[in-house]
Amino acid sequence: MRSRGQSWEATRDRISEEIAAGHLAPESRLPAEPDLCLLYNTRRHSLRRALAALVAEGKLRVEHGRGTFVERAPLINYVVGPRTRFRENLMAQGLTGSGQALSEAQVPASARVAAALGIAPGALVTARSWRGFANDLPISLGWSYHDVARFPDIAERRKANASITQIYKTYGIADYRRHSTTVFTRLANEHETSLLMMRPGQSVLIVQKIDVDMDGRPIGFSEAAWAGDRVQFTFENADARGTPSERTDDV
Repeated sequence: MRSRGQSWEATRDRISEEIAAGHLAPESRLPAEPDLCLLYNTRRHSLRRALAALVAEGKLRVEHGRGTFVERAPLINYVVGPRTRFRENLMAQGLTGSGQALSEAQVPASARVAAALGIAPGALVTARSWRGFANDLPISLGWSYHDVARFPDIAERRKANASITQIYKTYGIADYRRHSTTVFTRLANEHETSLLMMRPGQSVLIVQKIDVDMDGRPIGFSEAAWAGDRVQFTFENADARGTPSERTDDV
């Protein structure tokens, strides 16, 4: 007896999940109907109904004579200000923000990191990397660096504190400020393309920042690579009241 195959609802949900996860990239063209039927174990009429539903939801578009394409999702508007917080930024747009720790180790500072932190090249720094998600879609990779001489056990203290602001307070730094923010674009390297589920040849938006204590001494340097086709940035003016704020390493 021939299998009935997957229902149109299940087919719709599978395609939708693959779009959300970045497995079906924006502007990519879907395979022909016979291939899709085999791929999703569904019959042609169920496939067509599933595709029609996704078109109605704005996730796909049909270009007559060319095929069916994944629609480009609206850009995430990431607000950078005195209270930049990753999860709250995304929550305001109906998205769930989450992070995945990738690595944390003490390594010799490169010339670039040493210059940012005002230490000698080769001095030990705690280097941490992570990946940020909006729903299930990766949108950023981040790296942060702290001088081991000043913050000898920051990795351990990180386990007990949710924000970098609270961690700094345990070292006697009551408040701090952003000294500089540098933003530029470049082509994503192979590592970034893989972790951000991007197509080769796409660009990432690089955001570098240096934080200093209230005496102007550098305390942290971080860099983030953001998927350039998924995020735009809005930079807000500093809080006029100058009150301390909760900040994270994310931007």
